Amino acid sequence: MTLLIAALITGIGLGSMYGLVALGFQITYSVSSKVNFAQGSMVMLGAVLGFVFCEQYGFPVILGYPLAILCCGIAGILVEFFLVRPFAIRNSEAWLMATVAGGILLDNVVLFTFGNEPRTLPSNLVGESWNVFGTGVYPQQILIPIAAIGVALALHALFRHTRQGRALLAVVQNLQAAKLMGINTTVMVTGSFAISSMLAGCAGLLIAPLFSVHSDMGTLFGLKAFAVAILGGMTSAYAVMLAGFIYGLVEAGVTTYLGSSYTFIVVFALVIAVLTIKPSGLFGRAAIKKV
Repeated sequence: MTLLIAALITGIGLGSMYGLVALGFQITYSVSSKVNFAQGSMVMLGAVLGFVFCEQYGFPVILGYPLAILCCGIAGILVEFFLVRPFAIRNSEAWLMATVAGGILLDNVVLFTFGNEPRTLPSNLVGESWNVFGTGVYPQQILIPIAAIGVALALHALFRHTRQGRALLAVVQNLQAAKLMGINTTVMVTGSFAISSMLAGCAGLLIAPLFSVHSDMGTLFGLKAFAVAILGGMTSAYAVMLAGFIYGLVEAGVTTYLGSSYTFIVVFALVIAVLTIKPSGLFGRAAIKKV
């Protein structure tokens, strides 16, 4: 029973993180039919900047964390402007490789400036553990899903109750119609990349106190988050978040009961099996083409 509770708590926490990063993939894909394959590097950037601002420069968390997230948003804007837009204008798919290369470049810049030694980002929520049904749980592990769901709800409110959010939804629903309505679709696409990178940076800050902060910490998170986005179907934010929880729970269950050496084998085999049976994802709908 204790193992089950521990697996559930770990799975919900991991699933929240994967869902949050995958939500970034879903936003950019919905708005521009493009994704940022440097998304995992944005997870790393958020964690590293949080460490730099709070531990090296001595900023309070209430200032350092938002500043780190803002910097991730600026990085997302640069990715769209330099690595996506030039190729999208030419109807080239080279943006895919460009964003991959951009992520590798960012990882190596951080490696040479921040160093390759893993650091620990201290948190008052990672100290004395709480006893939950006989299982030791850090408060940070409870905070992660709460924060992730809170961010998702805040995004929903942004899209539904603000002018900019409704404009972004209009672009999602019909790009050409949005242009005819006078919406600056270029700005909306750029904004989607900024939001996507900020979500990844937020995820990085949330997991940093539980993991070591280093230059390649986001690689696996980005890969898994993309798998979650595909599983969710790329069509709905709610579906992507739900897919994140499912993925996290399965991963935690396999790790707990079979061992970490089997985690990638079993989880990615299941991902392949699901996509073979349902190519549009667990909750996605097959696209209908008019002829």
